[in-house]
Amino acid sequence: MHQNDSFGSALKRGYLRMPVVIRTLITINVAVFMVMAIGGQTVAGIIADLFKFIPDPFTAATQPWRFITYMFVHGSGFHLIFNMLWLWWMGRAVEESIGPRTFSVIYFGAGLGGILLQFALAAIFGANPVIGASGAVYGTMVAFGFLFPRTPIMLIFLPPIEARFVVAGIIALDFLLLGSGDNVARLAHLGGAGAGYLLVNAHYTGYDLSSVIRPFERLWTKPPKKEKKRKKNDKMYSVSDVEIVDESDQSELDEILEKISKEGYDGLTPEEKRKLFELSKRN
Repeated sequence: MHQNDSFGSALKRGYLRMPVVIRTLITINVAVFMVMAIGGQTVAGIIADLFKFIPDPFTAATQPWRFITYMFVHGSGFHLIFNMLWLWWMGRAVEESIGPRTFSVIYFGAGLGGILLQFALAAIFGANPVIGASGAVYGTMVAFGFLFPRTPIMLIFLPPIEARFVVAGIIALDFLLLGSGDNVARLAHLGGAGAGYLLVNAHYTGYDLSSVIRPFERLWTKPPKKEKKRKKNDKMYSVSDVEIVDESDQSELDEILEKISKEGYDGLTPEEKRKLFELSKRN
């Protein structure tokens, strides 16, 4: 960083250097949280009520957007910061490694897998509403551990630990705390981790996950403009194998060809026809 760089310009540069999907996800999550925080309890309540996932069959069937929108709502600043830091820290390397389309499928697939498991077992573990990107982030963490298993991770008060052990330890902790009554959607975490593993494994066994995204791109991507075909002139005479060796003859040839395009070959004078013949035979 240059000495004269302001904090704002350095922050902007770092933000723009983020992979596109990571940058978009963090921006949307932070923007939603800021609106909820600035708007007060009334606005926050409206947004939460509209976007959170409710494990009720009727609500799930009639309001399917909640399967996705719950990932963008967070209940506290700590909840948001924890998810976004892990997403930025591990997700950045994953997206840069496998590409934005495949990463998007893993992220949203993990979030969807997490909420489906939470929904399926709601009768056993409770039907509390679910918010937060944790399920999707857990899937991203698993993808990181799959791709970079031996990367050392520094945790507070601990020596460097390989990524695969860190991710496995976090998942094991959620499993042990299932049913603890702490109001944390641990099933969504576990479901997200499981879905993330299945998807990243499918990617590396040859399945093109990006094919899931490409049809949706047509909704916001304009098709390339087709070049307009020039209307064929019936009077146009085709001349081939013409090579010009004397630049002084170029203007004369252009005039003859222009005349052919307007009047046809028969419109040329005998002298013009002779000149065209001579130019076309030059090597």
